[in-house]
Amino acid sequence: MPVSEPETILRVAAKGDGVTASGRFFAGAAPGDTVLADGTIQPGPHHAAPPCRHFGTCGGCQLQHLDDASLADFVAERVANAAASQGLVPDRILPPHISPPFSRRRASLHAVSTGGRIALGYREGRSHKLVDLAECPLLVPELAALIGPLRRMLARQGGRIAVEIELAQAEQGPDVAVKGLAVEGRAATETMLGFAREHGLARLTLDQGYGPEALWEPEPVTVALAGVSVPLPPGAFLQATADGEAALIAAAQAWLGGAPAVADLFAGLGTFAFALAGPGTKVLAVEAAREAHLACKAVAARLQTPLAALHRDLFRNPLMPDELNRFAAVLLDPPRAGAREQIERLALSTVERIVYISCNPSSWARDGALLAAAGYRLAELRPVGQFRWSTHVELASLFVRR
Repeated sequence: MPVSEPETILRVAAKGDGVTASGRFFAGAAPGDTVLADGTIQPGPHHAAPPCRHFGTCGGCQLQHLDDASLADFVAERVANAAASQGLVPDRILPPHISPPFSRRRASLHAVSTGGRIALGYREGRSHKLVDLAECPLLVPELAALIGPLRRMLARQGGRIAVEIELAQAEQGPDVAVKGLAVEGRAATETMLGFAREHGLARLTLDQGYGPEALWEPEPVTVALAGVSVPLPPGAFLQATADGEAALIAAAQAWLGGAPAVADLFAGLGTFAFALAGPGTKVLAVEAAREAHLACKAVAARLQTPLAALHRDLFRNPLMPDELNRFAAVLLDPPRAGAREQIERLALSTVERIVYISCNPSSWARDGALLAAAGYRLAELRPVGQFRWSTHVELASLFVRR
């Protein structure tokens, strides 16, 4: 966008564009950059060289042109601005935590046959077109190493390919789930099994329209949660990085330490429940996804951990105030849409401390405003950037009843 005179980029907006004092937006600009009169961006002290050849095309990253200081500022500002938009004023904002490169332990890829070859990767920004990946500095090395072999395996299947691929790093190795691939006959099946064997997969799951079926799983697949090995059902939710997960857990433990009874809502496999349960603290882990609930319940029973698991849909059937009042503290980690139904009941409870983990600052702020109106104060706020170089931001927060 041409400008009348040079301007300086002051900050980065929510979608990743640099913003000047006059309110102009410039893609690919970092704080401290100068926008010349012809619209050319002159890099400043915070403009970094993108580490990936696909940056600018691939929709997975929007912020590889920022140095670490500017990236941390972006994450912190996204969370602070969301809070301010709903009138939430935290007593304390902790420094943001940013996950390092090569730490993403789960990813969703797509693959299609085009021009006689297989394109495999992420979508382009604001497009359904695929970026055919040659590298990904986000993924843990074990998953990044599968990009080329996956492409070659799909090419050997023949026919038209249009599939979704979910990758996750388990304790036993990579967990690969392929959806939409028709595998017919012995040769096609042997190709899949040979791929799993050669690359040391923990599991290879195939969904041909009737739900996921494990083609390869030499031993039960598990993931470590707070040092506890928990079964990992196909497609179960994991925090994006082990590093980010540790930061969120550390915040929860610091804020809820000593609470005699904690309700962990939207508990999943027990990411926070296993970390909090222990001497002096009993935890109720509430989860709607049946397989995740059963995995958490089985491990808690086997280890005789002070953790009880409850299968319940908290959107349709939230815990009521009289149920919540049995707990000294509540932790919740809902989906991106937030947890309005449950928050409305929490607002009517006598629970003293609420730790709200969120992957969407906007929905978190709306829910937080309901808690504030009911007499809770936002005591602490911790921004977390698990999705490095992305505009996707997470947070941990502590609400305390006044």
